[in-house]
Amino acid sequence: MMSNGHGQVDTEALREEIRRTRVELGETMELLAAKADVKARLKESAGQARQRMRAQAASTVSRMRGQATRRAGEARTQAYRRGESARRNAAPLAVVAAGAVAAVVVLLIVRGRRR
Repeated sequence: MMSNGHGQVDTEALREEIRRTRVELGETMELLAAKADVKARLKESAGQARQRMRAQAASTVSRMRGQATRRAGEARTQAYRRGESARRNAAPLAVVAAGAVAAVVVLLIVRGRRR
């Protein structure tokens, strides 16, 4: 503090110090009020948790779609290979089918003769 020579404190300097103290006190009160506002802090935390969960869900969906696409491609490849194998081995399948038809015809004839 400054004195004006008679031992009195300079009132202007004193006013300036009071103003600075009020500003500091106001800032401190705002910080304390923000910390004391539990509801707002919980709401902010919940919002951040929601954002994290959405991001994690989007990542999981993306990963699962990638796996499904890959597996579908593998299934198509296997089906194509099986189809090719069946086409190459069509003669044995035709023989089996003809044998089945012949067996059914023989059974029908035998049943018809019994009546």
